[in-house]
Amino acid sequence: PIEWFLMTNEPVETVDAAYERVCYYTQRWKIERFHYVLKSGCAVKKLQERSMDKTTLLVLVYSVIAVSIMNMTYIARIHPEEPCTIFFEEEEWKALYCTANKTKKAPREPYSIQEAVTYLGRLGGPKRAPSDGPPRLKTVWLGLMTLNILLAYRDWLQ
Repeated sequence: PIEWFLMTNEPVETVDAAYERVCYYTQRWKIERFHYVLKSGCAVKKLQERSMDKTTLLVLVYSVIAVSIMNMTYIARIHPEEPCTIFFEEEEWKALYCTANKTKKAPREPYSIQEAVTYLGRLGGPKRAPSDGPPRLKTVWLGLMTLNILLAYRDWLQ
């Protein structure tokens, strides 16, 4: 049999307290993924601010963005039928659809968040096989970057 030990500096005096600490630990991977998106996707390591106040504010803003990327990615897996409008404005989801599907005709009704994340995967990475599973965090943030660039130029050209 396997025996697991969880070392903690938190007091554990009851079985319920031990269970609670184990539940905390099971969330560790989300924290690691958050730091991955924050450092690599939002590039906070490249910040060149000279004041600690500005750096702190930027890290806070980028943290909100990182959490939003994670929420979008994981909600598409957990609640795939939710509408994409929980993350996208009408102009955004229409532009995403048209770009990902290489068409000029956008749907009239919003599609699901799962479809939106799939479209972001098309914008953010190489062609994927259906067996690859849902797009991952990096593909989603790259797709969002592409979408934001397209929307910015669209506004600029008008």
